[in-house]
Amino acid sequence: MSKTIQTKEYARFIDRLRKARLEAGLKQIDVAKKVKRPQSYISRIESGEYRLDILEVKRLAKIYGKSIEYFLK
Repeated sequence: MSKTIQTKEYARFIDRLRKARLEAGLKQIDVAKKVKRPQSYISRIESGEYRLDILEVKRLAKIYGKSIEYFLK
């Protein structure tokens, strides 16, 4: 992960995103199709290379069947 956006708090957030995707039974490619982006977009998010804004978090939360608060614990 890039040190410029990496904090312990953000790392926990990313772990929650990945966990939520797996709990939803989705592969990165499945999520990418739903958001109409390449699979590499999801990979970059989950590796911490790309920092999400709140609207993207909201969209992923809906896809994963989670509340936004789930990712902020």
